[in-house]
Amino acid sequence: MTGHERLDAWIDAHFDEEVRFLQELVRVPTDTPPGDNAPHAERTAQLLAGFGLQAERHPVPADAVRAAGMASITNLIVRRRWGDGPTIALNAHGDVVPPGEGWTHDPYGGEIEDGRIYGRAAAVSKSDFATYTFALRALESLGAALNGGVELHFTYDEEFGGELGPGWLLRQGLTKPDLLIAAGFSYEVITAHNGCLQLEVTVHGKMAHAAIPHTGVDALQGAVKILQALYACNERYRQVTSSVAGITHPYLNVGRIEGGTNTNVVPGKVVFKLDRRMIPEEDPVQVEADVRGEIERAAAAVPGISVEIRRLLLAHSMKPLPGNEPLVEAIQRHGRAVFGQDIPAMGTPLYTDVRLYAQAGIPGVIYGAGPRTVLESNAKRADERLELEDLRRATKVIARTLYDLLA
Repeated sequence: MTGHERLDAWIDAHFDEEVRFLQELVRVPTDTPPGDNAPHAERTAQLLAGFGLQAERHPVPADAVRAAGMASITNLIVRRRWGDGPTIALNAHGDVVPPGEGWTHDPYGGEIEDGRIYGRAAAVSKSDFATYTFALRALESLGAALNGGVELHFTYDEEFGGELGPGWLLRQGLTKPDLLIAAGFSYEVITAHNGCLQLEVTVHGKMAHAAIPHTGVDALQGAVKILQALYACNERYRQVTSSVAGITHPYLNVGRIEGGTNTNVVPGKVVFKLDRRMIPEEDPVQVEADVRGEIERAAAAVPGISVEIRRLLLAHSMKPLPGNEPLVEAIQRHGRAVFGQDIPAMGTPLYTDVRLYAQAGIPGVIYGAGPRTVLESNAKRADERLELEDLRRATKVIARTLYDLLA
């Protein structure tokens, strides 16, 4: 048997164990918010120890976690080195958005039905805790003379931007890999992704009794003018196209709005939060200046209205870095062999914490277990799910890729 065939055979023989591992990970909630994620890291470390993999626990200081709006974070690193050569990091995040309504399966049950596993984070991205762990175990099973090393990075701050996940590990000097593979889906290898700007806008007016509205300044009417100006930007953004396959144009979304005190009161304050996605070609500094300018101009046109603008997040886009070619080539070659179809290299309109590795000069790609689209996985929706065969095959692709790059 070739090395690739032996890897495949080991993964097939241990696949039931891999599925049970993923079920255990799904059964420990990591809803963010509230972001109390240290218990999941502890459970993960215990399960890894059962496989003979010792996970370093790196708790993020409590004050930094609270300042970011979360309760606890412990990031994990597993290191395995065979000799001189490149270090390849495999990163997946355990934090997830809360399950929300409409589930027909227990969001923390890890239930299996018709060849699928259901649960919050079953696809994004506790699945790749399993993909990467069992790819590493398969590689170790060969007992081969390899050159270099593998690190597993299991982190817990993707939903809030990653600065206390990969960003924290990198800033603390706890890791500096040569190459990176991060959690993704199976039918494409992602080499670029959008950036994201999130702002909180507070519109101030003056409260008044609804019977005498002329004595106040309606903050909601001011907010409407601002929102109209912002949404009008989307028409202009359609003309700003990206050269990266899989990424189209920038867009802006207002995801949350609140304000007012009662039905019979002219609202004195309205707060909304916006999300502006940036294509890789855009300058984040200029994008933020432009959005702030739109808000301020619209507010200035409404007498008595003032605004405060607070940046919540500025996530740079991920651009392909020189040196990622061996990862792309190996994943495409083995993806074609295992899945029986071409695996295109492309961009995604999502933003992820993978960009933080790229900003540190580490070439990387996004690839893991999952369907063709986020929509198919129900990620961030009810009944999130993963095809178990995608998990099996992605594990083989990753194991084969590691073997080729380190053998």
